[in-house]
Amino acid sequence: MSAATPLLPWLWVPIVLWAALAQTARNAAQRSLVAEAGTLGATLARFLYGLPFAAAWLLLLHALPATRAAIPGFHAGYFGWLMLGALGQLAATAFLLGAMKERNFVIGVAYSKTDALQVALFASLFLLELPGWITLLAMGLATAGVVLLSLPPQAGVGALKDAKAWTGRAAWFGLGSGAGFALSAVGYRGAALQLPEVSPWLTGAWGVLWAQAAQSLLLGGWLAWRSPQALRAMASAWHVSAVAGAAGAAASIGWFTAFALTTAANVRTLGMVEVVFSYLVSRKLMSEQLTRMEKTGLALVLAGVLALCLQL
Repeated sequence: MSAATPLLPWLWVPIVLWAALAQTARNAAQRSLVAEAGTLGATLARFLYGLPFAAAWLLLLHALPATRAAIPGFHAGYFGWLMLGALGQLAATAFLLGAMKERNFVIGVAYSKTDALQVALFASLFLLELPGWITLLAMGLATAGVVLLSLPPQAGVGALKDAKAWTGRAAWFGLGSGAGFALSAVGYRGAALQLPEVSPWLTGAWGVLWAQAAQSLLLGGWLAWRSPQALRAMASAWHVSAVAGAAGAAASIGWFTAFALTTAANVRTLGMVEVVFSYLVSRKLMSEQLTRMEKTGLALVLAGVLALCLQL
């Protein structure tokens, strides 16, 4: 754990909430890009156009007296964990796209929401960070709520009645997506643990810069080979791409900084509040009535978040 962590035992909470809000804004900006550049093109925009903002944040931290420090001593172990996180994030996106192409895509989307539970498993195996029973309870409640919110009322009922769908291709794609996101969180947390003497602020800033640079190269190269029209569409919509990149960089800086302060399980569990933010924005709560299933889902997520915060 970071050397600064004992001095900041609760600071990760507002940082994660900030990251969740920024991610909600990023998702809103990305939504219009998807129609023009496709899902992968919009994903690349978030990485590529976020790089200048991540670099500016890093330069600012190195210039401020309170956070000024020498460049960390990066090593193979650090980059190994970081690449696990970066590749896991890309793989998760690919699996989710595969799930959404299936007839029972709702099942796949629901399974992808198990990433928080998978974080607990992978963090225990690879980082030896075993979550306490309160954290596990919070994860279970929040995950159940997110799954309910991911099932549209009409499509969800039909999918629930189809027992075979829960073990079909969409289900495996969804589990693969959840595993990718979980490994991503564990990878980024593992990278932060490789720099124990570096402040969480610089650990987070360097992590975002390296990860987004690697993802921009990998995904940009893939699109240049397989879908150059997506690159052209992303470039022509540069103003929207820049907004998505700025919001994405702000969110990523928050996530990476939080990973330097506390366990991946804590970050991912509290981070599920982002689903609530996004859901309320998209549903325009002030003018639309929530269904019973939606109310239950929101209540479960908030109960999980509250349980996690009460143990601090």
